[in-house]
Amino acid sequence: MIPEILYEDNHIIAVNKRGSDLVQGDRTGDETLDQRIRQYLIEKYRKPGEAFLGVVHRLDRPVSGVVLYAKTSKALSRLSRMFREKEISKTYWAIVSELPPAEEGVLKHYLRKNEQQNKSYAWEAMVKGAKESSLGYRIIGRSQNHYLLEIDLHTGRHHQIRCQLAAIGCPVHGDLKYGYRRSNENGGIDLHARRIEFTHPVSGVKVSVVAPLPVGLFSKLFSQFG
Repeated sequence: MIPEILYEDNHIIAVNKRGSDLVQGDRTGDETLDQRIRQYLIEKYRKPGEAFLGVVHRLDRPVSGVVLYAKTSKALSRLSRMFREKEISKTYWAIVSELPPAEEGVLKHYLRKNEQQNKSYAWEAMVKGAKESSLGYRIIGRSQNHYLLEIDLHTGRHHQIRCQLAAIGCPVHGDLKYGYRRSNENGGIDLHARRIEFTHPVSGVKVSVVAPLPVGLFSKLFSQFG
């Protein structure tokens, strides 16, 4: 299946990841999103060999939304630096069933990853092996049973949004790993990388890429919000 292309030029390509897509390979051996994009590039540009594609950042497998890749080594190097130096803005949408403690706020925790469980745990104070983590959130929609949060990620930790929302009693809808009461039928969770904004690594032009909502439960729930 051809990925949903959101933005493409000579140096970068952004796609709308489905909740079931793997950004990079894992022990399951399932086809990855970067493999599909490489095949798309080979066919579109009739490349005789492999197509260069650099992975700049990742989304967890059950998360949907915009993912940015580099088509040239120059773009990969510059985008990687921009991510490290926090020059790239990422905004997420999440659906939760519990009301957060305030209409908007900043969550600060110390997150430590458990490798065996592939899960992170949040602490109020520093513990050995933990990393300081921060995000901002605000409620942008509500229905009778759900709340739509817009989240600005300040740091990029393992499962950060999922872990921090669970730590305040608001696990993401469908996120069984972090305490939601049941999983979604499609195996995804209602966390969506809605927008990414950055300065183009070559042209210097401001770029903003918005990912449409996935078809299914997320869009169905989203339609309830006023």
